[in-house]
Amino acid sequence: MTGQRIATTSALTALAPAVWGSTYLVTTEFLPPDRPLLASTVRALPAGLILLLMTRKLPQGIWWWRAAVLGVLNIGAFFYFLFLAAYHLPGGVAALVMSIQPMIVLLLGSLLLKDRIRPVHVASCVLGAAGVALLVLQPNAGLDAVGVVAGLLGALSMASGIVLTKRWGRPEGVTLLTFTGWQLTVGGVLLLPVTLLSEPLPTTLTWANVGGFAYLSIIGALIAYVLWFRGLARLPALAASFLSFASPLCATLLGYLFLGQTLGPLQLVGAAAVIAAVVIAQPRGTKPAAPAPARPAAERV
Repeated sequence: MTGQRIATTSALTALAPAVWGSTYLVTTEFLPPDRPLLASTVRALPAGLILLLMTRKLPQGIWWWRAAVLGVLNIGAFFYFLFLAAYHLPGGVAALVMSIQPMIVLLLGSLLLKDRIRPVHVASCVLGAAGVALLVLQPNAGLDAVGVVAGLLGALSMASGIVLTKRWGRPEGVTLLTFTGWQLTVGGVLLLPVTLLSEPLPTTLTWANVGGFAYLSIIGALIAYVLWFRGLARLPALAASFLSFASPLCATLLGYLFLGQTLGPLQLVGAAAVIAAVVIAQPRGTKPAAPAPARPAAERV
């Protein structure tokens, strides 16, 4: 791909984690309190079922278990560990723990995709993690063993999903909408019994609650994951994983704009470091080959 096409693909793919970064704002301002698993289930399952109804195509052969594995890693297990970490850790610490994800992608990519580990990739991982730390970590943040383990497992789950999605690709003849629908449905089905056993359902729902759930399902899952899996198909695994840093960046910006949160000098430095890490990790395009000079007429005879 040319540099311009890579930049366009990266920008569209980054919209997905940017939308995911708005989840905190939507959850705190529009959803019933203390229902993280319900929010995850409603986010995944309706969107997956809508896509299945639209495409009317189920996996075949080996893709039954592959779709199940990807749905668990990319959606179900990832959502569960993410919210478990959020329960036990301050948001900044949870985001910092999750920022190890590109490092895991770097290692798994070298094993499963035969990608070379370059010094610039390691530097980007360190720079991105440091940027997230400056962006979201608060001085009074506390650590909790359960939360840290959950955050690490969440990062491992998403990183494994990214690498396996890249390794397996999509089956021939299966559209992006179908592929996304399989995974969202599997993740939602996995989360449903955990939600019903772990959280009481809200007794009433306001129109604000309904709007918040609709946003999470249609924008935060259906559209965002279509963009995400489209990007994974076109970008290197590591480059795509770095785009997930748009999530804490967007969450911090929305907190500043709508929740009265402050942005100090260190946070601005952290934001700049995150952006720099993402840019450094993106692939460099190849220039189109120059057309061969025309040969004299005598030589063409």
